[in-house]
Amino acid sequence: MRIKSFEFNIREVAGSMGNLGTLLPFAIGYIVVCGLDPAGLLVMIGIANIVSGVVFKLPLPVEPMKVIAVVAIAQEWSPSMVYASGFAMGVVWLLFSAVGVIRWIERITPISVVTGIQAALGLILAIKAIEMISGAWALGFVSVLTVLLFRNNRYAPAAILLILLGMIIVFVKGDFQQISAPSFDIPQFASFTLQEIWQVMILAGFAQIPLTITNATIATSSLVRSYWPGRQVSSKQLSISHGIMNTVLPLLSSMPLCHGAGGLASKHYYGARTGGANIIEGSTQICIGLFFPVAIVGLFTLFPMAIVGGMMFLVGIELTKPAWNSKIDTELIPMIATMVVSVLTNMAVGFLAGLFIYYLLRFFLDKQNEQQQN
Repeated sequence: MRIKSFEFNIREVAGSMGNLGTLLPFAIGYIVVCGLDPAGLLVMIGIANIVSGVVFKLPLPVEPMKVIAVVAIAQEWSPSMVYASGFAMGVVWLLFSAVGVIRWIERITPISVVTGIQAALGLILAIKAIEMISGAWALGFVSVLTVLLFRNNRYAPAAILLILLGMIIVFVKGDFQQISAPSFDIPQFASFTLQEIWQVMILAGFAQIPLTITNATIATSSLVRSYWPGRQVSSKQLSISHGIMNTVLPLLSSMPLCHGAGGLASKHYYGARTGGANIIEGSTQICIGLFFPVAIVGLFTLFPMAIVGGMMFLVGIELTKPAWNSKIDTELIPMIATMVVSVLTNMAVGFLAGLFIYYLLRFFLDKQNEQQQN
């Protein structure tokens, strides 16, 4: 059966909205707290989405690098520091691709650790989703129920229904009056210094690297193979994509971007199957960035987070499913170790813990087999 590269239908439209839970909070934070140019941020994400869809012919997500985003928003970085961090990460990923670091890490990483990383990401998303729902439990329940009932509906997909529901709530509450009128804007050229590049790498860049290796390269590559057995996107290809995106787009006011397993699971869960979803999403983001940059920020700020949380919660559960099917053998222990340590600390530490447990167990098993043979 031939796998289609591009489709443009209501299912792909719904899938293109599936990554809102990852994108919205960080985009709002970058614009409102750090003062990033909304036109540049949205247009650059849109371009990255379209290029990713065309190149990979899959709904690969384009989303913020989370460690950098959290630190930047918490510490109220200046726009130039955010742009510097994106450029620095782009250089890092191009170097890693050139010298073969990513391929070597992928080769030594067992499937049990990858499964643990995916499950940990699912649990983290689910926990975050519950926090978002906690202020409006009834709306969160309605959102979850809507997803369960309409996720695969050809004519009224859940993602579209929930976006419409959120906009209706904003309208009924009278908050549309707070949203600015349409206005044309274009991305601005950005600048930063070498000193800022080193500063942001110390503050968050070096901590971001292990997370991107695990979640945005190895886990994403594994998830592609799981969802599309006839397709393959290697960790090296993803690393090169991260490098090109982040060395070019920050020069036009973009935040640091990556492809992530959580975003891929979200888009797939809500219906995206081809690169058409990325083209739809990217085209929408470019139009909004050019003609409604201030208005959309206002709408994002007012949009009910309980709806976004409801969408995220079920995606989180979906990501944990491969862990449920793991066999009770030596592979299970590294997976559980990876998952637990990742949730309690972070995915970089969880990744190292899983690798350590895996190779420690293998060492003892090999010793035991040698003794039995002797």
